[in-house]
Amino acid sequence: MSDPTEILTVSNLRKTFTMHAVGGRRVSSLQGVSFSVGVGEHVAIAGSSGAGKSSLLRCVYRNYLPDSGSVVLHTATERIELTELSDRAMARLRGREFGYVSQFLSAPPRTGPLQHVVTAALRRGHSREESRSLAETALRRLGIDELLWDIDCSVLSGGERQRVNLAAGIVSPPRLLLLDEPVSALDPANRERALEVIDELAHRNVAVLAVYHDMHIIRRLAQRVLVLSDGSIADEGRPEDVLAARHAALGEVVA
Repeated sequence: MSDPTEILTVSNLRKTFTMHAVGGRRVSSLQGVSFSVGVGEHVAIAGSSGAGKSSLLRCVYRNYLPDSGSVVLHTATERIELTELSDRAMARLRGREFGYVSQFLSAPPRTGPLQHVVTAALRRGHSREESRSLAETALRRLGIDELLWDIDCSVLSGGERQRVNLAAGIVSPPRLLLLDEPVSALDPANRERALEVIDELAHRNVAVLAVYHDMHIIRRLAQRVLVLSDGSIADEGRPEDVLAARHAALGEVVA
C-alpha cells in the first residue's frame, strides 16, 4: 500500500558511469543514497560540482537507470517501483504523476513557447482550451513577452528558454516536481518572478525535489536540505541548521 505521508522514497541508490573515452574508467556518481520526500514538501539538494546532484535527479526520473537501489513513487492509489518499469510505462507516468525541469530547454524544432507549454498541459489531461489558458497564464507569470510566444524556442535567449522550460513544468504541476538549477540563467528581476512561482507550489501541495547552488534560495524555499559529497549524503536537515555548519564544504559563505 502507498504511504500517504510520502510521495518519493529512495533507498540505497547507486550509479556508476563508464568513461569509454579514457580507457573504460569507471566513475562512481552515487554511492548508497537514501532519503524520502513528503507530500507537499520542498527538499533541496546541495553540494559542490560533481557531487552527484544532477545524477540523482536523473536516476529518479529514469533518464539514467541506476545500478542498484530502489526509487518508489507513491501515487494516490499505489506504490510504484520506478527502477523496474518499462520505458513505455515510465513515459505514461511522466508529466501526469511527476515532472522534471532540467537546466536546458529541449523543444521540438519550429515550436514556439506557447505551443511547448500547451503541449505540457495537454499531457496532464486538460482540454485544448484549458491548456491554452493555463499556458498563457504560466508564460505571463514568468515574464515571457507575448510577441515571443510563436517564435521558435531555439532563437530565444538562455534566460527566456529557462523560463519557458519552467513554465512547462508548472503549467499544471503534478504532485512531485524535480527541478535542476531552474533559475541559474536568470537576471535578478526574472529570477525573483521564478522563485515566487516555485514558492507557490508548496501552497498547492506540490512536492519539490530541487538542485540549487545558491544557499540563499535554499534557505528561502526549502523545508529540508540534503548535502551530497562524493555521491553520498553527508548531511541533511533544516537549511538554517545544516548550511551554516557546512558552508566551507559547499564552497559558499552562507549569510
